[in-house]
Amino acid sequence: MNGIHGRTSSYFLAALMCWVTPAALADEPSQASQQQVAPQYNTDSQALVDELVAEGLPKAWVEEALGQASYTQSVLDAMEGAAERRLRWYEYRNIFMTEQRIQEGAEFINAHADALARAESTYGVPAEVITAIIGVETYYGRHKGQHRVLDSLATLAFYHPTRGAFFRGELAAFLRIAYEQHVDPAELQGSYAGAMGYPQFIPTSYQAYAVDFDGDGIRDLWENPVDAIGSVANYFAVHGWKQDAPIYHLASGPDVLPVELLDELSFNQTSAPTVSVAELSAHGIEPNEPLDSDLPVIPLALEFADGETHYRFGEYNFYAITRYNHSHLYAMAVAELSEAIAERYEDEE
Repeated sequence: MNGIHGRTSSYFLAALMCWVTPAALADEPSQASQQQVAPQYNTDSQALVDELVAEGLPKAWVEEALGQASYTQSVLDAMEGAAERRLRWYEYRNIFMTEQRIQEGAEFINAHADALARAESTYGVPAEVITAIIGVETYYGRHKGQHRVLDSLATLAFYHPTRGAFFRGELAAFLRIAYEQHVDPAELQGSYAGAMGYPQFIPTSYQAYAVDFDGDGIRDLWENPVDAIGSVANYFAVHGWKQDAPIYHLASGPDVLPVELLDELSFNQTSAPTVSVAELSAHGIEPNEPLDSDLPVIPLALEFADGETHYRFGEYNFYAITRYNHSHLYAMAVAELSEAIAERYEDEE
């Protein structure tokens, strides 16, 4: 799904960058307009049908599935308002670092202790990190999304002006999943961007990383928390999670971020740690614990409600969390929530 906003605010990796066409800026289309823009009438729809049929899906099934898709203006609107793009760190943090989410995270670990222990043993990803991802994404499965995945992906595939090709691939993957798993594509719900199930995997991630972790022959991320646990762990393992390595380190620095760092460091690029501790030390940003001066890190400056800027150094595991969601705010929220959940679980044992 794990910087600075302005000179002293939170930098973060941009979420999906998009703009809205003049048609999308209009009010929700009338019934006649809805029929006119229905995905199955889009000129690219037949090409998708032909592609899936060539792969072996029945033509009648694919056409029926696409025929049930509806254009949904609210999906295009929602793409513009992702919280990672508009909130400062302390505002974003307050969404997830709540007493209830921490407590229910400890309860989730307790309820699925065996599966989480097996996932940690198999993939090297701590139980609290897996739990925090599911807690941030869907509140431990409570909120899996209220949009029909078919509508969301069809709308984005055929009517998003800059990301259409990406979402066309996701729509194709979704239809393959639905057909292979014998589920009605019109019945499955998820996020406005087509993310699904406990861990909110987009369809291509579902295909690539979902695992049948309970051995029942089905990869079910919609209703099976055990499969979700194994799949999240597998996702991180494939993306290079380093077992027993830290996620981040606390650091201290100047009240105002050194201007020269704005050009020297690329807080918003999606890249692995490349800036050394020594380089940051030269600008007055020092770790709060002894670290190898050559250690590559991701420098972070986070704005708190009191206006103070707090510094942190992300290690590779922080970067691995941003493979799930490219926002630094997201990765830090997952990291802090995982720490709080682990502490609560240990206190209650």
